[in-house]
Amino acid sequence: MNIKELKAEGLSKTFAITVPKEDLDSKLEAKIKEMQPQVSLKGFRPGKVPVSHIRKMFGQSIMKDVVEETVNETTQQAINDNKIRPAGQPQVDLRANGEEVTQGKADLEYQLTVESIPEFEPVDPETLKFTRLTHEADEKELEEEVAKLGEGQKSYKKKAKTAKAKKGDAVLIDFIGTVDGEAFDGGTMEGHQLVLGSGTFIPGFEDQLIGAKAGDELDVKVTFPDPYQAADLAGKDAVFATRVIEVQGEKDAVIDDEFAQKFGLADLEALKAAVKDQYSSQLDMQSRMKLKRAILDELDKKHKFDLPPQMVEAEFSNIWSQVQSEKEAGQLDEDDAKKTDKQLEKDYRKIAERRVRLGLVLAEMGQRQEIQISNEELQQAMIAEARQYPGQEQQVIEFYQKNPQAIAQLRAPIYEEKVVDLIIEKAKVTDKKVTKDVLFEEDEMI
Repeated sequence: MNIKELKAEGLSKTFAITVPKEDLDSKLEAKIKEMQPQVSLKGFRPGKVPVSHIRKMFGQSIMKDVVEETVNETTQQAINDNKIRPAGQPQVDLRANGEEVTQGKADLEYQLTVESIPEFEPVDPETLKFTRLTHEADEKELEEEVAKLGEGQKSYKKKAKTAKAKKGDAVLIDFIGTVDGEAFDGGTMEGHQLVLGSGTFIPGFEDQLIGAKAGDELDVKVTFPDPYQAADLAGKDAVFATRVIEVQGEKDAVIDDEFAQKFGLADLEALKAAVKDQYSSQLDMQSRMKLKRAILDELDKKHKFDLPPQMVEAEFSNIWSQVQSEKEAGQLDEDDAKKTDKQLEKDYRKIAERRVRLGLVLAEMGQRQEIQISNEELQQAMIAEARQYPGQEQQVIEFYQKNPQAIAQLRAPIYEEKVVDLIIEKAKVTDKKVTKDVLFEEDEMI
């Protein structure tokens, strides 16, 4: 085998690699002998098929495997011999005629291009200084959090017969829906409670009940959306003969022991304690998120080195695909919606470069500190992911077990958090108490 460096540009190196056909033939011979005991062909006893016959029947097919294995082996040897830390998947460009190589008529010749991870000295975490924003909830905030639970448990009470329904009220109604004078499946209900303004009914239905009072009978005329879940009704005009049984006004929830028991807690004090724990956890998470953002910003400022173009391009491609999907769905944020594609591409390429740079810095810092991720940590992450798909937990776990790339995606955020923990531990971190508004103030995206 011959490995020759052809060129070196920045972080990229290209090698010309040649493996003589005689070496390939030797590998083929060895592979055939290895598999001979398992070969069974008509006319021969199992395991007694002659090597020459196997070669004649399957030689070229087996040689394809030999070539693939040889490319992998020689690629790894070139990387090891030149002490390269690959930044991504090496590129292989076959130069010889593939058919002639597998027939044993030509040497295996290919060019190998590898991008390497840049050499740089990561900042010493002990030299870094950060301010950690913190906030401790007072009684008023906790009372507001408990009150929010009450808002989510709305109830309604009957209003006077003369009361006219307004937006936010509920109406108890009977109705029969018809299209072209014929009733349709699912179009009839009795004693149905409908909150006006909830948007749960066909567009236009709820608006026509505003101002109605108990005892009123009216025809509500609407047009079914197109498309619609019931395809036979899509786009059709319908009339709902509707009778208002009663109008109901919103009733504030009473925050007491009985209310707490709806959440499976013993009494109001237990509810308040649970709310305090949950709210404190939210504040701690926000505080950490702010600190982590400050750490990443500082690491980005402290490190300037060439980035592997393929890594940047792959990261940008992922980001850009998402941006285009959001643009097509009309979901771009207000600032991005005003920009041209050229400006958007420029901005998001900077973000891709930042992500790659920070990824390399965190990886290098973690490696130098010998940060490891245990199987138990990966297992916990896998279970947490599986729980997001009730009823399919086992399938999700099996998916991760069979896909190393998916496991790598679980590993990455765990590794990142452990490096951030390391930096917090070693850096000088000063706590600063701030208001809730300051803690939750949105940071400018970079």
